[in-house]
Amino acid sequence: MTEQYSTIDYHTAGEPFRIVQTGTPPLPGDTVAERRSRAIEDPAVQRVRRLLCFEPRGHADMYGCFLTPPDDDGAHLGVLFWHKDGFSTACGHGTIALGVWAVESGRVTADPDGWTDVVIDVPSGRVTARVGCQAGQVTSVVFVNVPSWVLARDVVVRTTRGPVSVDVSFGGALYASVPAADVGLSVEVAHYQDLIAIGREIKHALNQTEHARHPDDDRLSGIYGTILYDRLDADRSVHWPEPVGAGAVNSSSMHQRNVTVFADGEVDRSPSGSGTGARIALLAEAGELTDNVLVQDSIIGSRFLGRVAHTTEILGRPAVVPEVAGMAYSTGTSTFTVDERDALTPGFVLR
Repeated sequence: MTEQYSTIDYHTAGEPFRIVQTGTPPLPGDTVAERRSRAIEDPAVQRVRRLLCFEPRGHADMYGCFLTPPDDDGAHLGVLFWHKDGFSTACGHGTIALGVWAVESGRVTADPDGWTDVVIDVPSGRVTARVGCQAGQVTSVVFVNVPSWVLARDVVVRTTRGPVSVDVSFGGALYASVPAADVGLSVEVAHYQDLIAIGREIKHALNQTEHARHPDDDRLSGIYGTILYDRLDADRSVHWPEPVGAGAVNSSSMHQRNVTVFADGEVDRSPSGSGTGARIALLAEAGELTDNVLVQDSIIGSRFLGRVAHTTEILGRPAVVPEVAGMAYSTGTSTFTVDERDALTPGFVLR
């Protein structure tokens, strides 16, 4: 019998997201976090991840997920996020895509002229995709992240471009942030390969230090990505979507362009949903964001908006709950098959 997998693909601000609808292997565990830990150790699950992510069915920057049951009845679904190197603990662009998919597929019944919460359990906690519709059509999504906080400031990392000062923060995963100018670059497609190289270098250097350790759950340890960013002139004509102030205009005290180099050299085409949460935590702690909106552009010019929903406390330290506004669009459906004679199964990656 031929192996067969059906998927529906989305992009969120340019970043791909492949949702596996049929063919998902068994994913045992009582929680999403436990399922992720067991999936990492399961060769059968890893094979399917590679099959749907690697070439010739995917590519080096592919991203997707397996759907799972939620941890309890308080959520609509659970999810294991994956990329070419493994299973991530968080994914904001994927959460936005899942919100659109859940409403468009009828998985979650939505208000055709209002806002509907799609609650999702991810390995780092419970998140919400707040989906806005007009005349039955999805028009925008607000991703409500897990509490996010600053782990370390001004960590000196020695690189081939000289020593750089790096900030580390948590937004569902641990991210290292550094101004692109500090390594002699800017966030432009022309610098794409150099940004990948320095992003990998910073990540791997930090992974050997205490700054890559989550203080409470070692399953969340490890620097997931390096965020290199440019500061831009403020954009003061930003419209934050409903439900907060229908069509309200919020002045922005911060406008940035970033590229997130995650996993082992993958490049986020979007401004990074979870990474934006990590950036909001840094800016809020420094008093740079206050009540205003962060305009976060990507290396390809796509955009998220971010803001602090409210403040809280985690593990005895100040934290914020970030909201990130964006949109995802379906790009197609696929039925992937595997010929048992194919020696290139489960696939390969060229970088």
